[in-house]
Amino acid sequence: MASCSIAPARDADTVTFVVVRHAEKGADDPRDPSLSQVGQARAQRLATLLNDTTVNAVYATAYRRTYQTARPVAENHFLRITTYDAQMPASQFVEQLRRLHKVGTVLVVGHSNTVPDIVGALSGRPVEAIGDDEFDRLYRIRIGADGKAALSQETY
Repeated sequence: MASCSIAPARDADTVTFVVVRHAEKGADDPRDPSLSQVGQARAQRLATLLNDTTVNAVYATAYRRTYQTARPVAENHFLRITTYDAQMPASQFVEQLRRLHKVGTVLVVGHSNTVPDIVGALSGRPVEAIGDDEFDRLYRIRIGADGKAALSQETY
């Protein structure tokens, strides 16, 4: 009788954090603007990009622009958006993320002044600043069971 073994799923022991800055903001409220039409379209592109991915959690700050960027992904995956404090030190937030999420994909939507620190804390690598006019960077930080992180960057 021949024996066979089934290899474990490639992603069964990894977690991938997808980290983006909120999409383009409108001019409706200087303190807490909504997304512009261009920003709404970008949020939909993000949702389309992650449609074939098993997203386990979605995080956004308490600002309308981050929540509205995250909402299409959350809705497509039947998830609630977890609000996190934009003022929380990145190292503390990342410690919480890594403790709570061991497998699957987690979306984090932040700001130009928080995303580089979050990505840096997740990946252990320095990340360049995001300009005020940049809304299209998407970072993927894949962390294996061994704790090693692989960082990639793309635009969307």
